[in-house]
This record gives sequence, structure tokens and C-alpha cells, in this order.
Amino acid sequence: MLVILGFGMVAVFMALIMTKRMTPVLALIVVPTIFGLFAGAGLGIGEMALDAIGGLAPTAALLMFAIIYFGVMIDVGLFDPIVRLILRIAGNDPVKVVVGTALLAAVISLDGDGSTTFIVTTSALLPIYLRLGLSPVVLTCVAGLANGVMNILPWGGPTARAAAALDLQASDVFVPMIPSMLAGIAVVFLFAWHLGILERRRLGGDIDASVVGGASGSTGSAGSGGRSGGRGSRSGGPRGVVIADHRISTESIRTLVDDHDTAMADTALDPTRATLRPKLLWFNAALTVAVMVLLVLDILPLAYIFMAASAIAILVNFPRVKDQAERVVAHAPSIVGVVSMVLAAGVLIGVLEGTGMVSAMAEWVSASIPSSLGAFSAVITGLLSMPMTFFLSNDAFYFGILPVLAESAATFGVDPVDMARASITGQVVHMQSPLVPAILLLVSLAGVNLGDHHKKVLWRAVVVSLVMLLVAVLIGAVGIG
Repeated sequence: MLVILGFGMVAVFMALIMTKRMTPVLALIVVPTIFGLFAGAGLGIGEMALDAIGGLAPTAALLMFAIIYFGVMIDVGLFDPIVRLILRIAGNDPVKVVVGTALLAAVISLDGDGSTTFIVTTSALLPIYLRLGLSPVVLTCVAGLANGVMNILPWGGPTARAAAALDLQASDVFVPMIPSMLAGIAVVFLFAWHLGILERRRLGGDIDASVVGGASGSTGSAGSGGRSGGRGSRSGGPRGVVIADHRISTESIRTLVDDHDTAMADTALDPTRATLRPKLLWFNAALTVAVMVLLVLDILPLAYIFMAASAIAILVNFPRVKDQAERVVAHAPSIVGVVSMVLAAGVLIGVLEGTGMVSAMAEWVSASIPSSLGAFSAVITGLLSMPMTFFLSNDAFYFGILPVLAESAATFGVDPVDMARASITGQVVHMQSPLVPAILLLVSLAGVNLGDHHKKVLWRAVVVSLVMLLVAVLIGAVGIG
């Protein structure tokens, strides 16, 4: 009966959030409560939930203050020089532009918000792609890959979900996976370089500087370009791009992309925003480096590191109390969405464990897995995470599927932390899923068909995920029982 109720609860939870009949936060509370009562939890269901929520508090704190910290760093202009440098170095060379796309997307992804990453990346680089005649599909492919790798940061979401679902510390899941993440980024840069080479060949070499105009300096707004972008093309006539299946000349492109506009206007990197603190650039850079070093050394809880860093960053950059409050409120939508989800997951976890559902489900799954494959449960989970997180939401996979797989793997001697680490390697594939609103925003801003994006990105995403999983196994981050 517990097995039936457990799988029924997971199925109903996934169905509700996939059909968008209920938000993940509400589904994480309502569904377990109903099934928990049927399982005989009674009045003890409240204690089950609160016990699990108590274990999730450090993860919630980490997410909240990491979002605040990197949000403030973007507000004050820490990443602006990097963006300008990338645009200046890229110049009129397709290879440099595409590699710069990967670098910019990876850097902006540090804030853990895919939407922000894609808005900034398309705003800065889409006008250049249009001027050079580069295919906007290359932009979406490279940006999607880079963001997918960086999405395993503890404050990005999946790592926190995996840790919460298995009652682990996010640092225990993430820190050993840093070499794997770096390997994934390296592969993304290789793909970006190769795609740049292909675009250079298609366009017949470097684009003449006269075609680029002001591309390496200020660039046009992505608003008009994003609505009109299409697959780049070149023939014997003047260079241009194909937009809506019609050739647009370079002169027409100039009407779409105004040299007097700034690419960052009305975005998170608007050069005229009031929150800029150029005089504190080196302080903010030093503080961020210190945070990254402490993160890698793992000598303090990650949640405390970001709590302290956020307090210092806001206090130094915004001495006025009113401004301090405004900075926190400005990032409240991101905080509420993520933190409420993690805390609500405590109800699902508490019911699964408190009623004995997860143990019963694990025993059933264990009996179904050949003993010869049991020791490879973590590796199998890493492989399954690619298609599962593409067709399921992260909430459904990490809170519905992973606990069952982990409990089953424990019977074969596989540690839950290995399962958690393996489960996040499929995020590069997940981030290309149509279930991810950020990727829909990306293709919309770039004017790219989602099918064209998938043709170019999916097999590359699988390769990156496989490399990350392989590196994790080789360095022992993902063990074999």
C-alpha cells in the first residue's frame, strides 16, 4: 500500500506541475498532505514536515543570500568591464564573437538566474551577430550550453534541490563537482570555437570592419534585433542576414540596430543605471574573489559566507538605509520563488520519510534492479538525469524521482551524496527543455525557432553532460558502490 501511495503521490505531483494546474510550491504542500493523511500520518504530519524543513533551512539561506549578493554585484557594475572587454576583443572576427558569447553567458550566469543571463547576452551580442551576418542560432546554442553548466552552482537551483531532497549540505554536493563543472565549461568553449570557425567559413573569412561599423563599441538594442533575428546567410551579393526567410542587406540591418543606442539600455547592465559604483570596482572584485576562495576551501558554511558577503557588499556600496532596503526588495521576486520552493519541499520530504513511503518504494525499486548493476546506480542516475530532466521539471525529478533512486542505491552501498552529484550532471540538457521558461525567453529574444535551437544544441548538451559525469567518476566525486 505504501508503495502504491508513494508512486501515486509522485505521479500526481508531477502531473499537476507539468500540466501547470498548480505551482510547484503549492503542489509540494498540498499533494503530500493529502497522500500523507491517506498513509496514516494523522496529526503527526505537521511534525514530519517541520523536521524536514529544519534540515532545509541552511539551503534556503544559501539561496536567498547568494541571489542577493550576485544581484548587488550586477547592480553596482562589477561585470560591466568584462562585458565591454568581451565586445572590444570580439571585434569583427566570428570566432571571437562566438567564444565571447560563451564567456559572457558563463560570467553572467554567476547570479544563478537564467533569464537575466539570456537578457544580458542577447542585448549585448545579438546586434553584433546581425551586423556580421552570424546565425542567431549559434548565439542561443552557446549561451544555452554555458548557462546549463553554470546552473549547477548551489544557488542556481538543481544542486540545492538535490541536497534538499536527500537531506545533504549543498557544499557537500557542489564543491567536489567543481572540476567537473570546469571540464564542462572547457567543452563549451571548444564547441563555441568550432561553431565560430564554421561561421567564419560560411561567411568567407573575417568580416570587413566597414560592415561592422560600431560593433565593437556601443551596440544596438536587442529589442528590435531580437524580434527580427533569423539564420545568418551569405551569398554573392552584399553581406546580410536572412530574417523571416527574406534577405536583409547590411544597410537595412543598420536601420534595425541603431549605433547611437546602447545594447544594455533598460537591462540589468544599463550603463546609466543609478546603482553603479565605479569607484568601488576593485573592492567589489576583491570581495567576490574572497567569496569564491572561501567557497572552494569549504572552511565555512556556504550560507554564512553569502550572508556575510551580502551584508558587507550592501553596507559598503549603499550606506543609506533607504538604498539598502531597495536593493533587497529589488531582488525579492527571485528570492521568494526559489526559497519558498525549497521550504515547501520539506512537506514532501517529511511525508515520504515519516510515513515510510520512501523506504517501501526503494525496496520495490531495488528488487527490480539486477544486482550486477546496483553498484553503478550513481552513474545510471547521471545518465537518466539527461532525458528525465528534459521531459520533467527539476522539481519533479529531484523531489519525486531522486529520493527513490537514492534509497534504492543505498542497498547496493552507494552513498546518497554520490547520487546527488551524479544527478546534476544532466542540467546542460535540462536547460534546453521547453519546460524551462528561460530558454523560451532566449529563443524569443534572438528570434530563433525552438526546433532550430534543439537541432544545434541538444547533441552538444549531451556531450557536455557526459564529459561532466565522466570527470566526476574519474576524480571520485561520483563513486561506484
